[in-house]
Amino acid sequence: MSQTGFTIWFTGLSGAGKSTISSVLERKFHERGLKFEILDGDVVRTHLSKGLGFSKEDRDTNIRRIGWVCEVLTRNDVIAIAAAISPYRDIRDEARARIGRFVEVYVQCPIDVLAERDVKGLYKKALAGELKNFTGVSDPYEAPLNPEVVCYTDRETPEASATRILNFLEAGGWLHPLNGRGVSEPQAVAQS
Repeated sequence: MSQTGFTIWFTGLSGAGKSTISSVLERKFHERGLKFEILDGDVVRTHLSKGLGFSKEDRDTNIRRIGWVCEVLTRNDVIAIAAAISPYRDIRDEARARIGRFVEVYVQCPIDVLAERDVKGLYKKALAGELKNFTGVSDPYEAPLNPEVVCYTDRETPEASATRILNFLEAGGWLHPLNGRGVSEPQAVAQS
């Protein structure tokens, strides 16, 4: 099966559900036999961006590195899934311009819900002023102006969010819809 690469770029505050929704998409893409890679923000910081801090310059460098990997994957017809906070709009827009085939997914969740979910207590510390440079509290987060998809994780399940993304991808021609046997149409034709 041939496929065309593109990038799904998740953005949203810490704990909003970017990685969780990515995991659901991972399962669904695997079931479809698609070639894809997930670039999770925490994993990237451990390997590709080790040593970077959380200044604006370091955050921009981190996102540019993720964007470069997504660009290479997309160019080689692999679906890239980037799941990083990526707080600054201009750097996300820069990634979009470089990659070209780019779907921005805003994972939206109110801070009070995020604080309730936060098992590490980071939001509580940030809201109390004990934790500096925390995105969305003491450091800026610039929400996308026109994302292709918005997932409202305070009122929908990760499965529902992933389905919303898949519906967008199928409706826009990014992915072939599944036939009744759970196979993308081009695969069904190739296997007939």
